[in-house]
Amino acid sequence: MSKLDTLAEIEDLEVMEMLEQATFDSVAPGICTNKDCEYTTTVEPDQDQGYCEDCKTNTVQSCLILAGII
Repeated sequence: MSKLDTLAEIEDLEVMEMLEQATFDSVAPGICTNKDCEYTTTVEPDQDQGYCEDCKTNTVQSCLILAGII
């Protein structure tokens, strides 16, 4: 399962629904991109190096980045 799919599942949304909502909002769901981490948070839509509270690394990306929209 991709990180984008995992994030949508955690957000309890379909991927396209999540992306549509994020496109028209000032914030977007984000997830840590480290392999064994599923930390999620709300980030800016163009976030590609957000801070992960679990891993202590800058590996959180927004759903729009993960989908290649931004």
